[in-house]
Amino acid sequence: MSSEMWYSDSTQLRQLRNADPLAGKRPQLDPSFYNLEEDEADFFKTQTGIEDDEELKEHILAVQAKAYKIYGYPCIRRFAFLSLKISRLPAYPAVLQLGRERKGAILLDLGCCFGNDIRKAVVDGFPVEGAIASDLRQGFWDAGHELFKSTPASCPIKFIAGDVFDPAHIYRHSPFYEAPGLSCPSDLQQLTSLTPLLGHISAVHVSAFFHLFDEEKQLEIAKIVAGLLSPEPGSIIFGAHGGLPEKGLREPSIPGSTFRMFCHSPQSWCELWEGQVFRKGTVKAEARVVLIENLYMLEWSVTKL
Repeated sequence: MSSEMWYSDSTQLRQLRNADPLAGKRPQLDPSFYNLEEDEADFFKTQTGIEDDEELKEHILAVQAKAYKIYGYPCIRRFAFLSLKISRLPAYPAVLQLGRERKGAILLDLGCCFGNDIRKAVVDGFPVEGAIASDLRQGFWDAGHELFKSTPASCPIKFIAGDVFDPAHIYRHSPFYEAPGLSCPSDLQQLTSLTPLLGHISAVHVSAFFHLFDEEKQLEIAKIVAGLLSPEPGSIIFGAHGGLPEKGLREPSIPGSTFRMFCHSPQSWCELWEGQVFRKGTVKAEARVVLIENLYMLEWSVTKL
């Protein structure tokens, strides 16, 4: 392993992440937020086998209620897990192309929650044997099986629970600019951490995750994720999360919350990846802000040159 590593004492942060700050006073679930676009409805009907609109809604509401008890993320309350956000990102066609053309291509969905995005990519043609998902909480992945009426046998996407800041889950390594010394595991099903995939992952999808942390921790996560990426040209990290036209803090949007979200701008986000995370000239970072439900979202990608 490279000597260019970084470590952090994340005990306190882990405790904060495991504790729901709004537990006991989180906003109640509101079914009026439920809304499925036509392509989303088709996707969930095909995956669940439930054709009746009202029956599908009741099924989704039941799983949502269970998941909200695991941790009261606002995105669960607002049914963000129904959005096929990965397929709406500009980088998505390039990711599917990697799955078609690169031998042994691997797609990691980091912070996958229910797993709707990684499932969508597999449905759209990314090889399931190269699909892997990870989240802090096993319960969300289990809820995903309930949501989609699947089992590990019927949906063999590999899932690994773990904390992105835990070196036992992802060993801290600087970005690879040459092929890793160790070969890529041939069977993802045997993995117990993401460490064996250092320098081997073709595409990393990270959405609704970076904005949970302050500016310093966002940089640390970016460095951790960068160590997973293959040095092959075209390898890509991409996603979407809260952003602003100008870098700064977003005021709380949830009743009872004091959390002020730190948001990068497209310019500051690209500057972070091109120079702070990767050497300048080795990647191309692209980002834009889009307005979704009166909130700015940053859609972005970082591609190896």
